[in-house]
Amino acid sequence: MKSTAFSRLALTATALLGLAACGKKSAESAAGSSKASSTKITVQLDWFPEPEHGGLFQAQAKGWFREAGLEVTLVPGGPNALVNQRVGTGQAQIGQGESVTTLLDTHKGLPLLQVAAVFQNDPSVFLLHAENPVRDFKDLNGRKIMARPGWVFLDYLRQKYAIDFTIIPFNFSVSNFIADKDFIQQGFYIAEPYFITQGGAPAPRYLYAWDAGYDSYGVLIANSEWAKNNPAALRAFLAAYVRGWDDYLHGDPAPAHAAMKAANDKNTDGFLEFSRRMIIEEKLVVGRDAADSARIGRLDPARYARQIQIIEDLKLAPAGALKVEAVMSTDYLPSAK
Repeated sequence: MKSTAFSRLALTATALLGLAACGKKSAESAAGSSKASSTKITVQLDWFPEPEHGGLFQAQAKGWFREAGLEVTLVPGGPNALVNQRVGTGQAQIGQGESVTTLLDTHKGLPLLQVAAVFQNDPSVFLLHAENPVRDFKDLNGRKIMARPGWVFLDYLRQKYAIDFTIIPFNFSVSNFIADKDFIQQGFYIAEPYFITQGGAPAPRYLYAWDAGYDSYGVLIANSEWAKNNPAALRAFLAAYVRGWDDYLHGDPAPAHAAMKAANDKNTDGFLEFSRRMIIEEKLVVGRDAADSARIGRLDPARYARQIQIIEDLKLAPAGALKVEAVMSTDYLPSAK
């Protein structure tokens, strides 16, 4: 707010004091008005704060959400984060999750809208030891795999390759993998490999879900009613978010890393550096075939059509029950560079 200039020569000492008091009240009033007009947004993370949330923490640490008139709270997740349920019931306005699982929850009736990509390719993979004889998805037939039982990719593999395997419920640990050279487990390949090598085992091999034709997004999800009623706030949020990712990847990540360490005391400098480097080298945020940062946050409706087709083929939703234009939107993203 710009203040009017007055000539000090024309003012008496009393007037000066009056103006100072008036100015103080005006400043306090303006500050209070600004605070009252800021939009509060709660973001439910899918996991404990780590580099996979780099765009959020960089934007928060650099003050870009606040500059946009937003009061953003980042809520740590974990094994029972229940992101979609919290967003769908209004406990959070935005959450981070995975696109196919979110499509299923949308079909179940939760008011969810996918509004921005976190990762152009979800980094969930199968981890294997180098000497494991499994070299392709067909080789998983008859094997035991530790994975989340609700991971749709498992049903997709059974159908596509006419195979079957036994699922051991995921325990969020790599101790079994380190101890058993035949062990196969699901994991984020930007995280678990660090702990595997720290535990004394060689770096693992990966079977990437997208190589089987299952190419989901890591995604930001908004409560669809909230998005409809607060389009300006959502656009401002996503503009700051995209800016945050760009700066986290190509600038100094120290602000985000300091915030992540404060929010998650298990973060170490070594892990933060490893995970960020993997995100960058694998081009997970910008896209594996990208030449620049233009696709940060971008969503492709054609990919959603394919994901919906997978759900229909698996009989997880009737044909036509999910419409691309109803489950995702690019309307809130900043204009492409």
